[in-house]
Amino acid sequence: MNMFGKLGVVLHVMRWRMNWDKYDLYYPPPVKDNTKFMNAWDAVQLIPDNAVIGISGIGGNQRPSLLFWGIRDRFLKEGHPRNITIVGIGGQGGRGLVPGTVEELAIEGLNTRLITSHTEMFKAQQKLADEGKLELQCTLLGNVTYIFRAQAEEGRNYIINDTGKGTFIDPRVGTGTPVAGSGTEQWVEIVEGGRFKHSLPMIDTAVFSAAAADRKGNIYFKYSSVICEAYSISKAARRSGGRSLVNVGMLVDEGFDREFLPAEYVDAVVYWPETEQTATVKQRKYWDFFTPYSKTPIEEGLEKVRLVNKILKITPERFPIDEVLARLGTRIFADHACKGDHVDVGFGLPEEVARLLYESGVMRDLYMINESGVFGGVSAPGIFFGAAVNPDEIIPACDTFDRIYARLDWALLGALQVDSQGNVNVSKRGEGAINHVGPGGFIDLITASRSILFCCAWAEDGEIEIQKGNIKIVIPGKPKFIKQVDEITFNGAVGLEREQQVYFVTHVGAFRLTRRGLELTHVMPGIDIEKDILDFSPANIVLPESGEPKVVTEDVITGMGFKFALRG
Repeated sequence: MNMFGKLGVVLHVMRWRMNWDKYDLYYPPPVKDNTKFMNAWDAVQLIPDNAVIGISGIGGNQRPSLLFWGIRDRFLKEGHPRNITIVGIGGQGGRGLVPGTVEELAIEGLNTRLITSHTEMFKAQQKLADEGKLELQCTLLGNVTYIFRAQAEEGRNYIINDTGKGTFIDPRVGTGTPVAGSGTEQWVEIVEGGRFKHSLPMIDTAVFSAAAADRKGNIYFKYSSVICEAYSISKAARRSGGRSLVNVGMLVDEGFDREFLPAEYVDAVVYWPETEQTATVKQRKYWDFFTPYSKTPIEEGLEKVRLVNKILKITPERFPIDEVLARLGTRIFADHACKGDHVDVGFGLPEEVARLLYESGVMRDLYMINESGVFGGVSAPGIFFGAAVNPDEIIPACDTFDRIYARLDWALLGALQVDSQGNVNVSKRGEGAINHVGPGGFIDLITASRSILFCCAWAEDGEIEIQKGNIKIVIPGKPKFIKQVDEITFNGAVGLEREQQVYFVTHVGAFRLTRRGLELTHVMPGIDIEKDILDFSPANIVLPESGEPKVVTEDVITGMGFKFALRG
């Protein structure tokens, strides 16, 4: 990207930032002879008190911001709708930082229950939950998509499966679905055979965003960055005698795409030219590299999204030691992965491994998956998480999990804590709702995947440097490998039972899960195994039966001559 291209991205972000909280609830509908078309204020009048609202989308993708503002403003003006429940996979919050999200509804008496898989996105609702003014429930991303589909197709509000065994969602091990708030129900129960019955309340209202509508009110997702749960929630709402409100950014001719949501499932079409394709990007000025129809070179798209994240200071600052960790993780992955493997990459340090796979050209030999329903391409980082650059295919999220459970070879994931049993916590940072993270699709992925690579820092608030080719611990920090995790999001014993291959990559070396425990397989040069690992870590760590872990090679430390290849 040349200087003018970079300047264009900077101006793009500035315009978005200056206008991100401006809206018009009375923007006139462009179609006058179809009563389905209405402004946002009239549309939100359709939502009754006690509504159970299903939402669609993930991260900054598919936010119906205008409708969220409309619901809020109507409540502040009229006191309705009251006591609404919101159900979604997660991600439609803004972490208390970005307007136009579900957090607009975090007002006492308006939103009184939130059920989602990724709780930390909804800081405003978390605060209400800690005050006892909102019931916060945490469930599993894949299960939400499946139950939405069951409601849409069968009018059934539950599914039965084994997902979550040995984790916090298992009432025999952890809390189940309740996080905080008075009168919290339990939405998972043990049934015959020790399986789980996962339930959700029946949806009667669907609220989501889509790319376009035609004059009949048919809804199209062509040039959307995701589809997620839009089909399911609209059909579920119709089946229960409810309503669907859709915010679109384009008016198109009938037949715009052969795949569409028929107008019969839609009660209100709200056109607004500022509707987003994804965060910062207007749908009517969509970025084609977020779609399967891209004519933009993949490197140009990646450079663009990286620059946006850098300007917004969303991309975490990475240090040379993090690059070492990523190279070690990539080397271990490449030593065990095969060409054609299906791979899902999580948020955080795993993205650095994915970056190396892409830059090396190895990613061309893998089939990349995102639980949002995006296949192929390169997962978009930061504010665009859930989308991909130059994807091959975008499908509904429930169909995505059908494929994930049919075949997932690798999940590359992060970790907050690891313990002696190989249990991993990614869902809880501390006490109270405000410190709950939620698993997102994590538990689905670790259930389905044949192999798992966890990438995480060795310590919290530590400082580690590279000095003359050696790794030196300057400030030890607080151990992340501990005796017992605060909450089990991955159960090591269950992983062994499933015969999964599980690896952990850190700044001091790498480990694998064995029946003997956490085995140190690789150690960074300069690291004192006794002092820096065994004595420092409260977790019980064992050495290889040979007694000698491999010393990480120089190319991993320096990056000079670093190469890797997949088998097969």
